[in-house]
Amino acid sequence: MTLDLTPVDRVEVLTLQDNYLDVVAQDNDRVVQRVISHPDYSLRQSIRAEHGFSLLITVERAGARRRMLFDFGYSEDGARRNADALDVDLREVEAAALSHGHFDHTGGMAAMMSRVAPSAELVMHPAAFRNPRYVKKPNGGHVTFPPFINEQLEKVAVTPRTTRQPYPLLDGQVAFLGEVPRVTDFEQPGGNMFYADEDGEHLDHFADDTGLVIHVAGKGLVVISGCAHSGIVNTIRHAQSVAGENTVYAVMGGFHLTGMDRDKLIRPTVETLREIGPEIVVPAHCTGRTAQQDIEAALPDAFVLNMVGTTLRLGA
Repeated sequence: MTLDLTPVDRVEVLTLQDNYLDVVAQDNDRVVQRVISHPDYSLRQSIRAEHGFSLLITVERAGARRRMLFDFGYSEDGARRNADALDVDLREVEAAALSHGHFDHTGGMAAMMSRVAPSAELVMHPAAFRNPRYVKKPNGGHVTFPPFINEQLEKVAVTPRTTRQPYPLLDGQVAFLGEVPRVTDFEQPGGNMFYADEDGEHLDHFADDTGLVIHVAGKGLVVISGCAHSGIVNTIRHAQSVAGENTVYAVMGGFHLTGMDRDKLIRPTVETLREIGPEIVVPAHCTGRTAQQDIEAALPDAFVLNMVGTTLRLGA
């Protein structure tokens, strides 16, 4: 399914939550703006890194700016607290999207959605509500994920739009990708994560895992993932199909390569990213140190190390 995306002039992506923070990095450039301290080298309220992910995305077209949220972070108030510290007015947010139903992306949902514009739409895949979801350990035990979503939405009286199909947001300036087809031979479902329903236990193929795509005029696509359980290359390929555009300008998000086999998954992923050739690559959250190092080595001019409070300025 191809959507008629409206190209935008610029995109700004502010990270409200991610796994890493260094407030003295001092590596700002035309794309990267790190969090700015006050003159006494302190923030009015310190921002915090957590094992979670949340982005504030601003698109600009013909001078008009529109804002949306992508994911909501781990702890109940982590992303909102960082938004307050960074002077973000969440009342300007017109839409929100959830990448998938895991707790490190849903934990702050109620806190964040309680602040956005009353008319803001929230979109997600219907499988995000699967519960219970759990990891099976080698000794036969289970580690069950916290089921946040229903309770969080009830708190703020939000009824989400659920869809398996691509869906336009902000009047077609952003596309929610919907269910991501598994097309590569190295990014196939598997692992030790499961869910249960009335029909019993099932291997979790993460049907709900998805992302966003934005078309920047004259540059190409900005592809954003949450965890890329579907595979970051699969996500990019689907984004190209949805947008009807092959040129990839930037790729950002969790690539879910931490702890993965280097030869079977990390190296073919990195090699394919090099072939796709994005100008900017921002492997965040669950990408893992090994994969980040390999991506930086393969695409040194494109690589950006993401941090909480970082703003990426994409476009003209």
